[in-house]
Amino acid sequence: MRALAPQVRGLVAGRLAPSCASCEAGVSPLTAFCASCSPTMQSIRGKPPRGTAAFVYGGAVARAIGRLRSEGRPEVARPLGDLLWQALAPRTGDLGSVVAVPVPLHPRRLAERGYNQSALLAGRVARRLGVPLWPSALARTRDTPPQATLPRQVRLANVIDAFVARQPEHVCGREILLIDDIWTTGATLEACEKVLLAAGATRVSWGVVARAGY
Repeated sequence: MRALAPQVRGLVAGRLAPSCASCEAGVSPLTAFCASCSPTMQSIRGKPPRGTAAFVYGGAVARAIGRLRSEGRPEVARPLGDLLWQALAPRTGDLGSVVAVPVPLHPRRLAERGYNQSALLAGRVARRLGVPLWPSALARTRDTPPQATLPRQVRLANVIDAFVARQPEHVCGREILLIDDIWTTGATLEACEKVLLAAGATRVSWGVVARAGY
């Protein structure tokens, strides 16, 4: 008889069986990647000046992010969020005024995808760190074209005035942990940071799963 996929085996058993975030091979509980995929992960050495990235974008991490972004697999945000939390936890100090804020999607893209992958990641990180999550602190006012293949100057131009703070009074006086999945040139993160600081945030730090071109 044909073998069942990991998700189907989990449903038959009444729960979702743990599987590799990259290839869906079976893994132990609380394990993100299988033994075959794990060696392709490359941690970021040192701390980038603008924030924290857990991994270099490539290998199993890139495949997992692709599944989360493009294949309708929101459950992948859980293991990726936990890996980001593990990278962030040693670098966080007093969390008393910290709130987690995801980079927002434009409403049209949100409707197409059905979820904001950055919000799912931020929710997992906020839960693990024990800080508030403000998923609607920022709004995307323009549906900018995909940034992945564009030069930095074009990316910067794309995101000018693309974000607004929904309720600036809630941001004022708080330290923001800005969460996204991929950090490439940083144009999107910089645009969000600028809006948050203008709204009165005392500090904005970045937390991303992977950094491209590192």
